[in-house]
Amino acid sequence: MANSVSRNRTLQITAEEKEKLKKRILSLEDLTSVSPVNKTICADLFQAIDFIPNNFADLIIIDPPYNLDKKFNNFSFKAMAQGKYIQYLESWLPQVCNKLKSTGSLYICGDWGTTSALQLALSRHLTIINRITWQREKGRGAKTNWKNSMEDIWFAVKNPKEYFFDVDKVKIKRRVIAPYLENGKAKDWKKEEDGNFRVTYPSNFWDDITIPFWSMPENTPHPTQKPEKLYAKLILASSKEGDMIFDPFLGSGTTSVVAKKLNRRFCGIEIDEMYCLYTEKRLQIAEIDKAIQGYEQGVFWERNTLNFQRKQTTISKDENLFEEDL
Repeated sequence: MANSVSRNRTLQITAEEKEKLKKRILSLEDLTSVSPVNKTICADLFQAIDFIPNNFADLIIIDPPYNLDKKFNNFSFKAMAQGKYIQYLESWLPQVCNKLKSTGSLYICGDWGTTSALQLALSRHLTIINRITWQREKGRGAKTNWKNSMEDIWFAVKNPKEYFFDVDKVKIKRRVIAPYLENGKAKDWKKEEDGNFRVTYPSNFWDDITIPFWSMPENTPHPTQKPEKLYAKLILASSKEGDMIFDPFLGSGTTSVVAKKLNRRFCGIEIDEMYCLYTEKRLQIAEIDKAIQGYEQGVFWERNTLNFQRKQTTISKDENLFEEDL
């Protein structure tokens, strides 16, 4: 138990930090005179959205409350009938879509129970390009049902003939288990000092994501926090450095934090002050630490591949030291 406690890296905020971080957050009143660029707005989306200019964002990432009974610190969301949930989406989605530039892209997250509602609502306002399904490998199994370990992200744009997408920025590096040779030469893979690897084009199924948990420095107490690696893929694929990234349901700040780490501008709205504080603390940390777990050397690494490479590098270095000793 003591070892687990010592390894717990979940972000905490002291009383002293709280007072300092509060000064970094914008209130609804601040929006009348202060630019929302690179800011966290602590306010109700329905009140704050009118202060965000239309055509504001190059990329919008939305992680709205799923249609579940869920408590978010001081705010609780109650599950409702499917038709009512679609009405809820329609109560804010049109205004959010107006904030997107004509060449912009939007991603919206959901689970199996909300994905059809998201598709229907989103298709009324934007052109849907694809659906990403990612493996959310966390939580206990279900005794009377299949374990829920997948979530969806719908990808949509304003103009299907003119939008930005950089596939080279989101390629995946995988370790080659059975290297294939053609005429004695490596086919679609490369032998490196630390092993054999292949850089591949990404599909719309992602099985290389690790959900934040207590031993990861990005982890916060937010109950539905999305991984930095997940959002890094969206941001790198659908925006350029300097672009504006907007998140109307910011939560504990993953969108803003990853945008900052990847040299984008950002803006987020979050109703709960405590989550805004976590966002600001994470943004402070991102000023000196731009690391994103699972993303190094300009590529996304298949789960456990990067750790394997580091292990092999360590072994190789140890062997060299042993030879020098001899």
